[in-house]
Amino acid sequence: MTSRFTLARQTTAPSVQADREPGGPAIGGRYAGPGNGADHGQAAVPPGDERALRVEAHHFLINRLPLSLVQGGDRLALRRAVEPLVREFLRLGGHALTASELDALVTSVTDELTGFGPLEPLLEDETISDILINGHRTIFVERDGRLERSTVRFDSEAHLMQIIHKIVGRVGRRIDEQNPMADARLPDGSRFNAAIPPLALDGPLVSIRKFSRRKLSLDDLVDAGALSRAMADVLAIAVRSRVSIVIAGGTGSGKTTLLNALSAEIRSDERLITIEDAAELQLQQPHVVRLETRAPNVEGRGEVRQRDLLRNALRMRPDRIIVGEVRGEEAFDMMQAMNTGHEGSMTTVHANSPRDTLARIEQMLGMAGIPMSTSSIRAQVASAVHLIVQIARFHDGSRRITAIAEVDGMCDGEIRLVELFRFREQGADEEGRVLGRFTGVGVRPRFAARVHGAEAMALATHVGGAPRA
Repeated sequence: MTSRFTLARQTTAPSVQADREPGGPAIGGRYAGPGNGADHGQAAVPPGDERALRVEAHHFLINRLPLSLVQGGDRLALRRAVEPLVREFLRLGGHALTASELDALVTSVTDELTGFGPLEPLLEDETISDILINGHRTIFVERDGRLERSTVRFDSEAHLMQIIHKIVGRVGRRIDEQNPMADARLPDGSRFNAAIPPLALDGPLVSIRKFSRRKLSLDDLVDAGALSRAMADVLAIAVRSRVSIVIAGGTGSGKTTLLNALSAEIRSDERLITIEDAAELQLQQPHVVRLETRAPNVEGRGEVRQRDLLRNALRMRPDRIIVGEVRGEEAFDMMQAMNTGHEGSMTTVHANSPRDTLARIEQMLGMAGIPMSTSSIRAQVASAVHLIVQIARFHDGSRRITAIAEVDGMCDGEIRLVELFRFREQGADEEGRVLGRFTGVGVRPRFAARVHGAEAMALATHVGGAPRA
């Protein structure tokens, strides 16, 4: 870790330094001699080693702070308790720090005790959307869709592993040589993934997908240029009309953000059940029941998969089921739910186009191990899924909805797709930003038959075209 403070090399600047005990003079702002920590169970800190000073301060505090204070979650109270102890540590060791250096040291030690050490400033930075750790020495962050290298470091591989275990342990999961991969979530809902040796050859790997503390609405996404006003209005009408929606896109394209925004259009009197591997959805409704999968224990028992949760959710009187992402056999149960009275359910899928989305769902239905012909699988998908919303991340870091397509039944053994909106890319400006425009294709969706009154008029205005039989 690149420390946020620098040890004082001179004593001319205002400093925090204890009265020197007998035993020797101060050298370079440090107390040298028999009193330099040896009489108090503290190892001498080599000149210039700021990292060692922080580690020693942390060890000094561990045995002096009440466990209830450390685990209580009151960061301000803990900081008030930490500061006098840090001053005592500096006095006993004869270390000289300026006031700003003392403040940075107290902050760093508090981060280590209550949070996730070097990750804390990155997690607090709202301009950062992703944190990517490639071993304890290399950390990249994403700002505005672009990756840049961070100056933050971990002390060692053991230090990074300590933070990984802390995060994973908080959600009841484990990671070790027998189970070297783990998904988890941070207290703010951010998605966490780790892979450790022997799978990770160059040290532990961590990916953190941060989520905005402010819940984004469709209006916010329109302002950000992710979709047009007409597209937002049509999607809002579709959600209120209980249209089953699949959101498709690549990694980091904004699928979950869009799903959260669409959830705001669901009526407040509906009961929603969310199912996820690691809980990260932030649905904006009062009646939300959240379910999360569970990894097997040390003996390989106790695993609860998404498919198990989906089956159980059907017995919990849901109005809609929201699955964070389908990626395997649970797609069969998701299609069953959409086909058995739970219209308006939503999920996300990794796919590059609406047509690819249908192919992916077909493949995942085949994973369920239930003998079904291709035509039966396609008929089930065509009946369950009403709308596919394709979202993509462009090379300039921007995220846009590139297509909205309606599933229009079967034709000659194939699922028919009718595109309602698309994004037409038109090159880039001088700064490399992608240019383009959203266009409607003039086709009125079939779900228009469910819409009446002012919403029917708005839908006709936005999409045009005549009603379809």
